[in-house]
Amino acid sequence: MTQGVPVGTTDRPGRGIRARLLSVLCAVALTAGGGAFLLAGAAPAAADPLGDCTATRGAVVAVDFGHWGGGVVRGCDATPTTGYDLLHEAGFTTTGTEHDGPAFICRLGNDRFHTGTQYPTPDQDACKLTPPATAYWSYWIAPPGQDYWSYSPLGAMSQHPKDGSVEAWVFGPTGPDGSSGGPSFTPAQVRAQGQTDPGDHPPVVEPAEVDLTAAAGWLKGLLHDGDHIYDEGSSAPNLYQTARTALALAAAGGKSDTLTRMTAYLAAHTAEFAYPNGVDRAPSPTGAALLSLLAESTEGNPHAFGGHDLLGDLTKSMCTAEALPDCVGRGDFPAVGDVTTQALAVLSFQRAGGPIPAEALARVAAHQCKDGGFSPTLLRAGEACSSGDPATTPYATIALRRAGGHDDAVAKARTNLRAAQLATGAFGAYPGVTAGDVTATGESAQALRLLGDTTRADAAVSWIARQQTKAGGFGFDEGATDPEIYPTWGAVIAGARSDLATLTTKRTTPPTTPPTKDPTAPPSTDPSTKPTGPSPTGSMPPWAKGEGPDLAKGAAYLTDSSRLKGGHFYENIAGTGFADFGLTIDGAYALAATGSDNAALRGIVDFLDTKGQDGATPARTINEWTGVGTSHAAGGSLGKVAVLAQSVGRDPRNFAGHDLIAALGQAVCTAPGKGPDRSCPDKGAYRYAPSVFAQSLGVIAQLRAGEKSLAAGPVAYLASLQHTDTGAWPSLIPSTGDSEVDSTAMAAMALDLVRDDRSKGAVSKALAWIASKQLPDGGFRGASGDSVNSAALAIQGLSLDASKYGAQIKKARTFLAGQQNSDGGFNVAADGQRGSDVRASTQALGGAVGTSFGTLTRDLSGTTARPPGKSANTSTPDIVTPGGDGPAASGGSGALASTGVQATGLALAAVLLCLVGWRTVVITRRRAAEGGRR
Repeated sequence: MTQGVPVGTTDRPGRGIRARLLSVLCAVALTAGGGAFLLAGAAPAAADPLGDCTATRGAVVAVDFGHWGGGVVRGCDATPTTGYDLLHEAGFTTTGTEHDGPAFICRLGNDRFHTGTQYPTPDQDACKLTPPATAYWSYWIAPPGQDYWSYSPLGAMSQHPKDGSVEAWVFGPTGPDGSSGGPSFTPAQVRAQGQTDPGDHPPVVEPAEVDLTAAAGWLKGLLHDGDHIYDEGSSAPNLYQTARTALALAAAGGKSDTLTRMTAYLAAHTAEFAYPNGVDRAPSPTGAALLSLLAESTEGNPHAFGGHDLLGDLTKSMCTAEALPDCVGRGDFPAVGDVTTQALAVLSFQRAGGPIPAEALARVAAHQCKDGGFSPTLLRAGEACSSGDPATTPYATIALRRAGGHDDAVAKARTNLRAAQLATGAFGAYPGVTAGDVTATGESAQALRLLGDTTRADAAVSWIARQQTKAGGFGFDEGATDPEIYPTWGAVIAGARSDLATLTTKRTTPPTTPPTKDPTAPPSTDPSTKPTGPSPTGSMPPWAKGEGPDLAKGAAYLTDSSRLKGGHFYENIAGTGFADFGLTIDGAYALAATGSDNAALRGIVDFLDTKGQDGATPARTINEWTGVGTSHAAGGSLGKVAVLAQSVGRDPRNFAGHDLIAALGQAVCTAPGKGPDRSCPDKGAYRYAPSVFAQSLGVIAQLRAGEKSLAAGPVAYLASLQHTDTGAWPSLIPSTGDSEVDSTAMAAMALDLVRDDRSKGAVSKALAWIASKQLPDGGFRGASGDSVNSAALAIQGLSLDASKYGAQIKKARTFLAGQQNSDGGFNVAADGQRGSDVRASTQALGGAVGTSFGTLTRDLSGTTARPPGKSANTSTPDIVTPGGDGPAASGGSGALASTGVQATGLALAAVLLCLVGWRTVVITRRRAAEGGRR
C-alpha cells in the first residue's frame, strides 16, 4: 500500500437474509436511540467474504485507521444499498454525536483493528458536538471504472454504491470540496478483483425532433415591443435574457426580422449591458461575451458592436495578478467568479478569429477536475476539485476544443460527458441522479456534437424533444408541463443541432417541423396579478404573483404533520424521533417572518420553552442541544435559541428554565484555547461557535438583549474576520480565507445593530459585495449550486438598504418563486436535484420576506397554545420526491440534507454525512453544529 500502509480484510463466513435483517435492526436501534445509545455504537453485521465482491458485483469499503497507527481495513457487501449500510454490512461499527444524532458519523471501528475499538476514542473526542474540520471522518467514493477518489457529494445514507464500486473513510482534515486530505491509497489498491471499464455504449432511444418553430414562437411571445424581454412584473429590460433569447432564435430560424430588431436593440444598449460601471471601466465579462457571440453568430463584428470594441476592452481588463480587485487568479476577467463565463469569453475570442489571450485560456483548462469535468467556480492557486459540474463542463469543453492545443483535457472531458449520459439520452443536474435536466442535457448535447459524438448528441436531442411543452417552450425538469425561459435557450440550440461555437444565421436548411401556431402570438397569461400570501404584518406581501414565493403555501408545507412531528419539531432522521432542534428553529424563524401560521409557531415555541421532549431514547430537550449549564455549551446554539425567544416576545433570560443571555456572556472566550482545547479560537469568539454564522447569532442575541458592553468583544472579533479588500466574510472560524454570501449577509445583519460609523461602513461594503455576486437568474452561488439558501440570505442582507438594492432583491425573490414546487416547498438549488427539501424551504420562506434577524418580531398574543410535552415517536419515513410533491424528509434526506460550504462554510467537518446533498457537503458541516443553517 501507499506509504507502507497494509491492507486488512474482514473476511468472514457468509450470511443470509436473517443476518441482513439483524444488521438492519441493529441500525434501527442505533438511529432510534439518542444519548447513551449514540455513544454505544452499532453492532456490526456478519460481513460478506471479500471474495464475494467482484468487479461487477458488490461494493467494497476501506477504512484507514492510520491516524492511530493502524492499517486500511476492507469489507465487502455483495448486495449494496447505501454507503451507510455498506459500512455496517462490511463489519464496521459507527457512532454519531449527541448534538447531531446518528446522522453524523463521529466514530468508526472494526474488530480487525484493536479488537473493534471505535476511533476517535472518548478521550480524543467526546462526540457531543460536531467535530472540527481538522479532525473528522471524510467520505470518498470511486464508482466502477474510476481510478481516482472523489469527495462524496452525498452523505452515506443518500449515496447508493453501484456494483463494482469502492468507498473509503479517512480521518483527518479535508479541504473544501475534497481538494486535500484524501486517501493515501488508490481505488485500484482496494477494489475487488480489478476495475471495470464502462466503455462507450451510446444510449439507444426512439428518435424525436424538437419543434423549433413552436419553441421560437413561445420565445417571441415573451418579447416586449418585439425586441426585448422584461423581468416579470417589471418595466425594466432584462438584457441578459434578451441576448440569450436572441441566440436561441438565431439557432431556431436563422435570419429574421425579429432577430434583426433584437440585435439592434442590444447594440443600442451595449453600454448598459456590457459596461454597467461606465464605458471607461472594465466591461462586464458576461455582457461582453454574450454580445460578442451574438455578433459573431449574426455576421456582425464584436470589435464594433454598439460602438464598442468588446473583445479589445475585454483583453485590456484581463487580470494580470491574483491580488488585483475582483480577480481570483492571473488570466481571469474581472468579477467573473464562474468558469462558464470565463469559457464563453474565451470562445468569443476564438469565434472572432483570435488571438485568444493565452492566460485566459489557461485558466479554463486549469479548472478541470479529477473526473474530467470542470469546477463551477474559479479556484485560487493551489486549489483543486475532484468532481466536475454538469452545468459547467459542456461550455468549458467547447472552449478548449475550439481553441486547440488541449487534446488531453478534451479527451478527459469527453469521457466525463459520455459517462454522465443516462440511458434515456438525458443528463442529470448533478452526478448520480436518474432524472434528466433540460438545461444540462441541452448544453451537453452541444458539446457532444462538437466532439463528433453524433449518436449521443442525437439521443440527447430526442430526450429534449420529449420534454417540449404544449406551449412550445421547455421546463427545467423531466416531465415538466410549464415552460421556463432558461432551459428553453439551450434546448433550442441543441434541437437545431448547433452549438455556441458554430452557431450562425447562414442557415441553408429551414427547420423541419412545420409551425403549430402563430409564432408571434403571445402566450396566455394568468390575468390575476394579485399578491399572494401574508406579509410579516399579516397583510399581503409587496410582490405580485410570480414575483415572490407563495408564503401561505410554503408555510403549509412546513407545518404539515408529516414533517412537523406532533406540531413540535422536525426529525434529524425520519422515523427516529431524534429532533433536529436547529432545523426546528429555522422553521420557527420562517413562520415568524411570514406570519402565515401563528398557531403552529406557538406550538413550536411552547414545546421548546417548556422543555418538551423529543421521541429519542433517552428523550432530549432544547437544553441538551444547546448544552446550556454544561462545559460544552455552544455559543451559536445559545444565540439561535435566544434570538427566537426575542422574536416572539419570550424572555431569553428565562427560556426553557435558563438565562440564555447570561449563558451567552459566559461563553465569550477571553483568550485562545491551548493544547487539546479547541473550544476557543480567539479572544472575543464564542465557545464552540465554529462559523461566522454562529458568531453572528450570538452577537445579535446579546445586542437585542441590550448587552452592548458585554457584546463588545464578540462584535470586535466578528468585525476582524471581514476581508478588508472585498467586504466579504469567510464561512469558518478560524478563517479559511474563503468568501461566501451566507456568512456575509449574516455578519451584516449583526453589525447593523451596532450603529457606529465603523460598523456602518463594514455593512455597506458587505452589501455591495453581496450585490456583485448575484447571478443572471437572480440567484446566488453556493456550494449547493445556484442556491436557494444563499438567495434567501442575500435578500435579508440587501434589505438592510432596500432603497439601494431594490432591483437585486426583486430578482432574488423572483428566483425563489421559480424554485417553489407545487407542494409549497422549495428545491435546494436551481441547478440541483428537483424536489422539495425542508431545510431549504425554511430558509427560502424566512429569507424572502427580507426581515433581518436583528429586527424579526412576531406577536403571538391571542394564539392558542398547543400542548407541550413528549411527542410520539414515528416509524414512517418521509421521502423527498423529485418534482416537489409529497412529504420531504425532515432533517435532510434529500438534495440538501443541510446546506454546503455556501450555507455556512466548510465548518463542522462532514456533518450529517448520511444526509448531505449534491454540492452541499461543505455547507452541511457548518449546519449541523449550528443546528441547521443558523
